[in-house]
Amino acid sequence: MVMRISILIWLAMLTGAWAQGDTRLMILHDHGNPVVSEMVTLTIRGEYDLTVSLEDMQFPDSRDYDWIQIARDDWHKERVDGRLLQIFERKVAIFPRQPGLLTIGPVTHHLTFVTGDEGRETVDVTAPPARVNVKPFPGNRQPLAAQRLTLTDELSANPGQLRKDEVLTRRVTIEALGTLSHLLPPRPDLRQPWMISFTQPEQRETIPTPDGPVARVVWEWQLRPHTGEPAILPAETFPWFNTDNRQVEIAAMKPIPFGLAGFGANIGDSGPAPHYLGLIGGAIVAAGIIAALVLLLQGQGFGRKSEVIRRLRRLLPSPHLRAMRLAARENDLPALRGAAAAHLHWRGQREAPALAALDRQIFAHNPPRDFDPMHWLRDFHRATAPAPIKAPESGQTGPARESG
Repeated sequence: MVMRISILIWLAMLTGAWAQGDTRLMILHDHGNPVVSEMVTLTIRGEYDLTVSLEDMQFPDSRDYDWIQIARDDWHKERVDGRLLQIFERKVAIFPRQPGLLTIGPVTHHLTFVTGDEGRETVDVTAPPARVNVKPFPGNRQPLAAQRLTLTDELSANPGQLRKDEVLTRRVTIEALGTLSHLLPPRPDLRQPWMISFTQPEQRETIPTPDGPVARVVWEWQLRPHTGEPAILPAETFPWFNTDNRQVEIAAMKPIPFGLAGFGANIGDSGPAPHYLGLIGGAIVAAGIIAALVLLLQGQGFGRKSEVIRRLRRLLPSPHLRAMRLAARENDLPALRGAAAAHLHWRGQREAPALAALDRQIFAHNPPRDFDPMHWLRDFHRATAPAPIKAPESGQTGPARESG
């Protein structure tokens, strides 16, 4: 009798094991070492030897990741180990918010299935948690990882040749595959004292696709000169991690010249131009005369216009100095890199070796912790300061002496 009861218990356990084996739910993911904000594609796959009539599965929210379903649920028949099973697949993309070991799940699928006597029963099938090791984002900017990113900068007119009262419309669109719209960078502030700007509400959207979500943001400004003098609207840089080549890249709104066609007085005031504008104009004229004299002394003449402009700019304050100081104070290294490169370009200088230390700090996997942006900026200015102008050498510089 005891043996019979034992056999019945063993058969019941075996039957339960087979019943449990008829339903299986798994969380599959595509790779194991993403960086913060990088898309990790999950496939939640169910294999059911059942005729499912109703189902419900809620993917769990977490403060450790963002997520989005990127395709419709797929139900189909598939032969697994010789048995024809009902297969369920759901595609989900998650975006880790912090480094470390990320736990996803468990996930439970609530099923209602048809029994052999045309009845209905329910069963819960649970997938065990999946774990992903998330690496820190390379850099100290807002994490942004994507498979592809494009930035389009559209201008309604030539920004350096605007007519009086003409409004320049600047429209910038960033579109990225493999991220969410709220992970795209915030809108930059284009306000300058020599310009009036009106900002339109930004547009953000995320579009699910089979290859992953496509995030898009659109910024638009209406810009009008406030003063007549020409100026440079500084560059804006946005570093992002390319998940295809595993490198940090820079998307940039390039610096643009801005001002009226022809140098004029302050158009924001109806009265005479302020005294400081006259001083600035006098300084520019004086600098032009000095540059011309330098060229004549060196025997180069005015044959090369670009050379004249380059030498003239070296005598004037760079429009990128303020952006460099602000980025250094805020420890915004990518913005500092962009402003420094724009400064060298404006001066007509090649990229200096001093940028190498900044590049190592931005892109190295384990950058030094004692890096001081303000100290680097002082070194950068010393290393890139224009050399003093030397007078041309001649055979004799004083009056000739009479020979004895």
